[in-house]
Amino acid sequence: MCDICVMESVKERMLSRRSFFKGTAAAAVGAAAVGGVVPKPALAGAHGGVVDMTHMVDDTFPTYFGVPGISYEQTANFAENGFNLFNLTLNEHTGTHIDAPLHFSADGQSVDEIPLANLVCPLVKIDIAARAADDADTMVTPDDLSAWVAEHGEIPDGACVAMYSGWAEKVRTDGFRNADGDGVMHFPGFHVEAAQMLIEETGAVAIAVDTLSLDHGPSATFDVHYGWLPTNRYGIECMAGLGDVPTAGATLMVGAPKIGGGTGGPARLVALV
Repeated sequence: MCDICVMESVKERMLSRRSFFKGTAAAAVGAAAVGGVVPKPALAGAHGGVVDMTHMVDDTFPTYFGVPGISYEQTANFAENGFNLFNLTLNEHTGTHIDAPLHFSADGQSVDEIPLANLVCPLVKIDIAARAADDADTMVTPDDLSAWVAEHGEIPDGACVAMYSGWAEKVRTDGFRNADGDGVMHFPGFHVEAAQMLIEETGAVAIAVDTLSLDHGPSATFDVHYGWLPTNRYGIECMAGLGDVPTAGATLMVGAPKIGGGTGGPARLVALV
């Protein structure tokens, strides 16, 4: 075939392809114009929606030690400098955040060393909200995990197993820390035997809570932290949005900070549902 013929043939195919896409786009606009719903492209794993699992953090967000976890120093402002700039002083474990293995171990993974594959997780929701409404010190137990498995099948490899206690609704109230007259906090968490069950019987890589600690509030020994994190699994604390995701079937995207040597850090969490 001559060079000119080849060029003309390619040009015709390009024009035909361009017309096809223009026609498809026009059809979509037309459907919207007459009140039709144009479906969004399917997300990974046939998900069709997105849920924010992250609290907004500022100096009013409750912290484990009861003092602000973040402060701001403005070093430039728009009126004088033409741009705004803040220096932030931040406790790693403030707001919706990650506990890296290094947080409770001598030589575990720092937050920047958590494998990328472990930050995209099947989300397993363990709902203990009804129990937590009556007992602030309740915990996720092996029985809760067994009940989830009986209903939904085995916990997927690479899962994040999240406790839903309804505690996120208490954020920015005294009820979130729920400290008594002696300063002891009362909120739900994982039981160490549940953490051990996940380590021994599943391929879960993370556990998460909607409270201030993986351990329940009264704990003074942090058994879950010491049992879970040194195995190079990580934790998430102060998770939001658990009331808006299904018990099984969602995928959690964990936006972990890549801070060298960090023991954790604020994270943006997004669930695909």
